[in-house]
Amino acid sequence: MPPQTNLLQMIMGYWVSQCIYIAAKLGIADLLQNGEQHSDTLASATNTNKDAMYRLLRALASIGIFAQTQPYYFKLTPLATYLQSDVPHSLKAVSIMFAEEHYQAWGNLMYSMQTGKNAFENLYGANIFEFYKQNHTSGEIFDQAMTDISVIENIAVLAAYDFSSIDKLVDVGGGNGRLLSSLIQAHSAMTGVLFDQPDVIERAFDLVEKSGISDRLQLVTGNFFETIPVGGDAYVLKHILHNWSNEQAIAILKNCYQAMVEPGRLLVIEMVIPPGNEPDPSKFLDINMLVVCPGGRERTQAEYEELFKAAGFKLTRIIPTVSDVSVIEGVKS
Repeated sequence: MPPQTNLLQMIMGYWVSQCIYIAAKLGIADLLQNGEQHSDTLASATNTNKDAMYRLLRALASIGIFAQTQPYYFKLTPLATYLQSDVPHSLKAVSIMFAEEHYQAWGNLMYSMQTGKNAFENLYGANIFEFYKQNHTSGEIFDQAMTDISVIENIAVLAAYDFSSIDKLVDVGGGNGRLLSSLIQAHSAMTGVLFDQPDVIERAFDLVEKSGISDRLQLVTGNFFETIPVGGDAYVLKHILHNWSNEQAIAILKNCYQAMVEPGRLLVIEMVIPPGNEPDPSKFLDINMLVVCPGGRERTQAEYEELFKAAGFKLTRIIPTVSDVSVIEGVKS
């Protein structure tokens, strides 16, 4: 492929992502779960224009999302399956989230380039966390998207790292508790503390009750910039530090340091930016953090070593997983 053609395809990349978004938002994959349908039928079911629906499906079919079986009839493909609502590892909510507020914020990228500040807050008048609290429908989509991404990552983390020697694990900013619940279910001697803000912990109750481990998992509310539950011999932070500036990340880590028992183990689960020119999702996620989070950033191994050192930890090793995240392990120095 000539380099200019390759570049042109990159330039037009948002055409693809926006078409996927529309298919997800309209629930096309759900409508096709029982078999192929005529594009006019799908247009009627979604209250959209018949000609536009056919053209959208034809474009998506050309890249393997849906397939045209006969003129105007379309069916699911393996890729399209993950745009359904209730399938394992669904990416429906993810495709909607990235194509709505995130997409608009990326359109304001120049603001971040000129100021170093996040474009999301400049556009919406609130940072991303405040925005999703104030806009419940968008907030629910965000929560579901983060859950769906986490499920994929959690499987990879459990396979890559040996948690068996941990007695009490504190999940700092652990959200709905899926990671911690999975770990406690897999290790019969482990107890845990799920720590997050009150509204988040409230949403975790059902999952914890259904998991059958409520006797070994304590739910605690609070602010990790102020205090963190004490007494854990290991503290895990999954996709927490990348939301914050170096100063804020160090403050969180220092609170972990003070809370954990000796010798204490720190487990940070994040992407790690590799050196050189090799393509890696972390390098573009880093720009996303610039755009949408106040002070957010992805980091290199050297940058994590500096963060750990500033908080009193020594980075001992980085364990990659089959997903994009790694387990960054530290101990009290």
